[in-house]
Amino acid sequence: MFSKTACFFLLSLAAGGALAETIGEVDTVFKLIGPDHKIVVDVFDDPKVSGVSCYLSRAKTGGIKGALGIAEDKAEASVACRQVGDIRLNGKLPKQEEVFTERASLLFKRVRVVRMADAKRNALVYLVYSDRLIEGSPQNSVTVVPVPANLPLQLE
Repeated sequence: MFSKTACFFLLSLAAGGALAETIGEVDTVFKLIGPDHKIVVDVFDDPKVSGVSCYLSRAKTGGIKGALGIAEDKAEASVACRQVGDIRLNGKLPKQEEVFTERASLLFKRVRVVRMADAKRNALVYLVYSDRLIEGSPQNSVTVVPVPANLPLQLE
């Protein structure tokens, strides 16, 4: 029988979301052994809204633990989503949906981006935050993409 921790780990591995492409990175702290601490900028396309891309900047821990993949990254992240082409909605959207997730530690911490649909204002709101199995962080960032008036949001 699986323990709760093992089940959570397997579900975390199976969790989907968009795939990110690294745009660039800058070093923030020199480490004599292992990679430097850095800020990484990734981009991913919204899987259900064609024409919208989100740029995510976040801290990556270096050193020996970072090189081995066992470091816990800081909960600091920022997101900026923009219209990069004609917006096309691939069907009705849920009021709220996770569109991106990535590990920030070996087992229990993740960086998540959630899309919220504001049908009244015809806008898409994207929120980035970090969570843990037990306790997450209140640090977050939000960005908004207005949807053209001739394309009203339809919610599930």
